[in-house]
Amino acid sequence: MLLDEMTEAFDRGDHAVIDKLVTRHPEWSIELRELWGTIMVATAAGQSPLPDGDTTVPRRFANSPSPGIDRTLPYDFGDYRLEAEIGRGGMGVVYRATQRSLDRIVAVKLIVRGALASDDDRRRFRSEAEAAAQLDHPGIVPIYEVGEQDGQYYFSMPLLRGPTLAERVTLGPVGNLEAAKLLLAIARAIQYAHERGIVHRDLKPANILLDGTGSPHVTDFGLAKNLRESNNAAPLTLTGAVLGTPSYMSPEQASGQRGAVGPASDVYSLGALLYALLTGRPPLQGPTPVDTVLMVLEQEPVSPRMLNSRIDRDLEMIVLRCLQKQSDLRYASAQGLADDLEAYLAGEPVSARSGQFTQIIARVFSETHNAALLENWGLLWMWHSLVLLVICLVTNWFQIQQSVWPQMTTPIPYLLLWGGGLAVWAPIFWRLRHRAGPVMAVERQIAHVWAASLVSVVLLFVIEYLLRLPVLTLSPVLGIISGAVFTAKAGILSGAFYVHAAALFAAAVLMAIMQSYGFSYSITFFGFVSAATFFIPGLKYYRQSCESDG
Repeated sequence: MLLDEMTEAFDRGDHAVIDKLVTRHPEWSIELRELWGTIMVATAAGQSPLPDGDTTVPRRFANSPSPGIDRTLPYDFGDYRLEAEIGRGGMGVVYRATQRSLDRIVAVKLIVRGALASDDDRRRFRSEAEAAAQLDHPGIVPIYEVGEQDGQYYFSMPLLRGPTLAERVTLGPVGNLEAAKLLLAIARAIQYAHERGIVHRDLKPANILLDGTGSPHVTDFGLAKNLRESNNAAPLTLTGAVLGTPSYMSPEQASGQRGAVGPASDVYSLGALLYALLTGRPPLQGPTPVDTVLMVLEQEPVSPRMLNSRIDRDLEMIVLRCLQKQSDLRYASAQGLADDLEAYLAGEPVSARSGQFTQIIARVFSETHNAALLENWGLLWMWHSLVLLVICLVTNWFQIQQSVWPQMTTPIPYLLLWGGGLAVWAPIFWRLRHRAGPVMAVERQIAHVWAASLVSVVLLFVIEYLLRLPVLTLSPVLGIISGAVFTAKAGILSGAFYVHAAALFAAAVLMAIMQSYGFSYSITFFGFVSAATFFIPGLKYYRQSCESDG
C-alpha cells in the first residue's frame, strides 16, 4: 500500500520518498503530495488523547507496554516508594512517592514506555531533566535527583499540593487582576529560563502547577530547547516535526519551522495562557489536533472581549499582542510582557496600546505569517511575469498594426489574446502549483483575487466595445486593477507589496498621460512594470525556497 510505504518512510525520516513515488506514479502526483502533507501534520499531531491535546506522543505508542511502570501500587522503586499516579503526559508518568532516605513526600517522573523506551525517548527525557536542573527560580519546579533504576530513567521533584492551571481554567474565567498576577509570575519564570538559554516550547495550563498559596510554578520541560547547545549536537526530533500542544503553540511551531522557534514562541504561548485564563478556553481549538494546527497557521482568535465582556481593554491588548502570528510583532521578550502586566496592575499605560509611528510603519510593511507560502509561488511568479510581458508586447504590436490591418481596430484579436491566453495559462499555473504540495486556504483566497483581476481585464475590451470607444482606450485601467490585486496581497502576505501596488497605480496615471500625448507604447510600459512586480518577489521567494531545500 502506498499509504503504508509513505508512513513508514516518514517514521524513518526518509523525506525523499515522496519524490520517488511521484516519479513512479506521475498520474497521482497531486494526490500523493497532498497525502504526504497530511501525513506530516497527522503524524505529528495525531496522538493519544491526553490533557490539553498533548501532541508529543504518536497514537501508535499510546498502548505500548511499560515494564516497571504499570504495576500494582504501592511499588518500591529504588529509594522511592511509588504510591499513586498523579499525572500522565506524552513523555512520562508522574507518581506521588515517598523518598525513604530523607523521609519526604516527592513527585517522581518516569518514562511512559519504561525499559522499552527508545533512544530518542531517553535523550528527550534526560534533556528535560537537564534543562529543569539548570533553573533555580521560585516559579519553576526544581529537580531533586536524576537517576536510573532497573533500566528506567527517572527524576524527582517537589510535590505541589495544589491543582494545575488547567483544572483552575475548567472552573470558568479568572478575574482580570488574578489573571494578570498569575501570568506575571509565569512570565518572570520564563524570562529567567530564556536568560539561561532554555525555551520551554510547551507552555499550557496542564504544565503550570499551583501551590497551596495559589502561586504558579512552571513544570514539564520535556520539549525544552537549549539555545546554547552546539549546532552539531544530535537533534531530538526530525526537522519539520510539529511538537507541542496545538491550542497553545505558536504558528512557527505549528508549521514545523524548528529553526524559527525561540523565546518569541514562548511569548505566544504565554498570551494563549492569559487568553485561557480570561475566557475559560484556548485561543484556537478545532475538533481534532490537525484542525487546530491548521487554525493556528491560518486563522486569528476571536477577540477575548467577545467571549467575556468583563475583560479589561488593556488586558485584551496585551493578549492580542502576544498572539500576533508574526513573531516580531509580539513582545520582544517575556520580560517585555511582564513589564506590561506590571504596568497594568499598577494602573499605568501599557505599551500594547501604544501607536508609535515607527511601530505602525514597521507593522504595515512587514510580512504576515502567510508569507512563507510564497516560497511555493516563487518560480511560478517568474514564469507568470514572462507570460504577462509577452501578452503586453503582442498587444502593443497589434495596436501599432492597426493602420495596416483594420481588424486590429476591433476587440476580437485582443479578446482572443488576453482571454484565450490567460484562460490557457491560468489552469496550467494552478496545476503546477498543486505539484508543489497541498494548497492552503489562504492561497485559494489569493487565487480568487487573481482570477477576478483576469476577468476584469477581459471585460475592459467588452466595455470599450459597448461604449463604442476605440480599442485600448481604457488600457490605463489595467494598472488600477493590478494595483488593487497587489494591495490585497499586501494585506494577506507582505506589506512590501504596497510598494508594488503604488508602482502599478502610478503606471496607470503615466499610461493615461502617454495615451493623451499619442505615445503608442504605453501597453509595453505597463508590461515591464507589471512583469517586474511579479518577477522581483518571485525571484526572492524562489531563492528562499532553494535555501530551505538545501
